[in-house]
Amino acid sequence: MKVPHIKIKPPGPRAQEVIDRDHLYTAPAYGRVYPLVVKEGKGMAIEDVDGNLYLDFTAGIAVASTGHAHPRVVQAIEEQARRFLHFCGSDFYYAPMAELAEKLCRLAPGASPKKVFLTNSGTEAVEAAIKLARYSTRRTHLIAFLGAFHGRTLGSLSLTASRSSHRAHFGPLLPDVHHVPYGIEGVHALENELFLHKMRPDEVAAIVVEPIQGEGGYVVPPSDFLGKLKKICERYGILLVMDEIQSGFGRTGKMFACEHWGVEPDILCVAKGIASGLPLGAMIARSEISTWTPGTHGSTFGGNPVACAAALATIELIENGLVRNAAEVGAYLKKRLTELKAAYPVISDVRGLGLMIGVEFARQDAARTPDAKLRDQLILRAFEKGLLLLGCGESTIRFCPPLIVSKGEADTAVEIFAATLKELTQ
Repeated sequence: MKVPHIKIKPPGPRAQEVIDRDHLYTAPAYGRVYPLVVKEGKGMAIEDVDGNLYLDFTAGIAVASTGHAHPRVVQAIEEQARRFLHFCGSDFYYAPMAELAEKLCRLAPGASPKKVFLTNSGTEAVEAAIKLARYSTRRTHLIAFLGAFHGRTLGSLSLTASRSSHRAHFGPLLPDVHHVPYGIEGVHALENELFLHKMRPDEVAAIVVEPIQGEGGYVVPPSDFLGKLKKICERYGILLVMDEIQSGFGRTGKMFACEHWGVEPDILCVAKGIASGLPLGAMIARSEISTWTPGTHGSTFGGNPVACAAALATIELIENGLVRNAAEVGAYLKKRLTELKAAYPVISDVRGLGLMIGVEFARQDAARTPDAKLRDQLILRAFEKGLLLLGCGESTIRFCPPLIVSKGEADTAVEIFAATLKELTQ
């Protein structure tokens, strides 16, 4: 059957039943974008409970890297589930955890020996990085960037600065956390403002940065940004923490985004695309700074054996073709979207690397004011046509499909997107 294929305008009756039940019993913290109720996913396709088929260009927020229900990943999950589902990795040993830790140490950028701490999510990986940075350096101050998203638990939230609504009414957050602009302006602010007026550099434990900002708008930094950050860190003994939760595991056309600029972090935080949808994250640190002792950190479910098995299968698939596909199809998709920019002045920018592409919208006024209203209308209308998209930043749509996406599927997505643009702007 052709994908996408809308049989009944969503939400259909079965979807509405689920939505009504959800509203009765689920905490209202979740911000659902449109009334999609998923029944099944295969490859690039999502089927809802009313039989509608959608082309997925969200990958569950850059998580379903191998597509939905990839046979090799499903097989790995089934085989491990038949052996045992859980046996706490904080207290005992098992082979999938050790094998995955070794794999991640070998994959992580740079030649330095590494150690891995496995978590259930990206925000937990960031929390672990905060703790290790302070523990290892015996310093307290942390620096992050405006526009950053590092999670919603209190420690990671203290670093997050993508939207003020994320932080509202949750204070006080962690002390000694400072934010500077993302990019070269932020580098100058470190040396010329923060270190002169707020704290000495020898009080700073870590600088935490996304090599490409995700939730903040799929912002790609200037080419010399990460290199200059690294030099500052080396000069003052500050740890450089790379948050690659969204950009890692082939998403940008390299295994990790920081490899585009040849910069090795001291600590690398990963999650999302690591296990094709099973809950798993990791903090990968240089061995010489991984100095904590047994009991200083832990996790009951982190490194769950089924999740580890899924990750090993996922990484094998990513290494054996999906990184290359992300680079090739990503370049093609970006080209097609850039062509639309020439035809539609409401598109103010098309940016990204690999299959991490942002399309930003602005009003046609003198100030080129970000147009969040149009962005949101486009996402909803595209959904009604069978294309799944998500927003980020003030007025950006992110294109982050599974890494298995073909050029033909990219063409279909662009055609639906272009038709939607035409309807809403002409």
